[in-house]
Amino acid sequence: MSMTSNSTQLRIESLSAVTLVTGDMQRAVAFYTHLGFEKRHGGAEARLTSFDLGGVYLNLIAHAGPPPRFWGRIILHVSDVDAMYRRALELGLTPEAAPRDAEWGERYFHLVDPDGHELSFASPLDTQAEQIPATS
Repeated sequence: MSMTSNSTQLRIESLSAVTLVTGDMQRAVAFYTHLGFEKRHGGAEARLTSFDLGGVYLNLIAHAGPPPRFWGRIILHVSDVDAMYRRALELGLTPEAAPRDAEWGERYFHLVDPDGHELSFASPLDTQAEQIPATS
C-alpha cells in the first residue's frame, strides 16, 4: 500500500507490533515467558513489556481500573512518521498528539480509526534521524 502526499512517497512498510491490554502485568509476563516468548523491554513491574517475535513485537500494556475502551493497538512502521502525521491532518483526522520520540527507540503517533481501533504509526529513530528537526 502506498500513499502520495506533496510529491513525497509515503509507504506503510510493515506490521511492527500488536499491543494488548492487561490488568495484571505480572501474570501476563509470566504467561508469555513460559510459552517461550523472548522479552525485549519491560517486565513484570513495567507499564509496557515487549516480546520479540522475529522482528515483529507483541506488546503488553498495563491498565488498572475498569476495563479499557480499546482492545489494544496495531503498530505500523512507515517510511516517514512526520509526513504520515501531516497527511492525517490534511485528511481532517485528529491524531492523539504530534509525533514524538519514545524511550524504546521509535518516533510515533497514534490515530483512532472510525471504529475505535487504535493505530500507531512509527519508525525506528535511526531511520528518522535526518527528518527530525534539531532542538537547542
